[in-house]
Amino acid sequence: QVYLVESGGGSVQAGGSLRLSCTASGGYSNYMGWFRQPPGKGLEGVVGFQRGGGGTWYADSAKGRFTISEDNHKRTVYLQMNSLNSEDTAKYFCVGDFRGSKLLDPEGWKAWGPGTQVTVSS
Repeated sequence: QVYLVESGGGSVQAGGSLRLSCTASGGYSNYMGWFRQPPGKGLEGVVGFQRGGGGTWYADSAKGRFTISEDNHKRTVYLQMNSLNSEDTAKYFCVGDFRGSKLLDPEGWKAWGPGTQVTVSS
């Protein structure tokens, strides 16, 4: 069983940056990622990656602005978000325990953190 807890959300002005953290406990997850849910909308895949230097897949909305990284020692995954705009306002979820075929499809992820809110004001 993989347990995930996010932190680092908050309010920021458009153009600003935030770094989200996701700390894992319990079992090891070879794949991890981030999803988000904007107000009144469904889940959106942000990024998924294979740990230990495997591939990384970013949603078009995240390419060039968001970067995922990991600290294996701390069992923590980070999402650095730059050039934020109002469309990035959402609750962000860290995910693990991938058993699907498409990293940006929420159906394939079995472990979810409780989420952290990101609000971008213009």
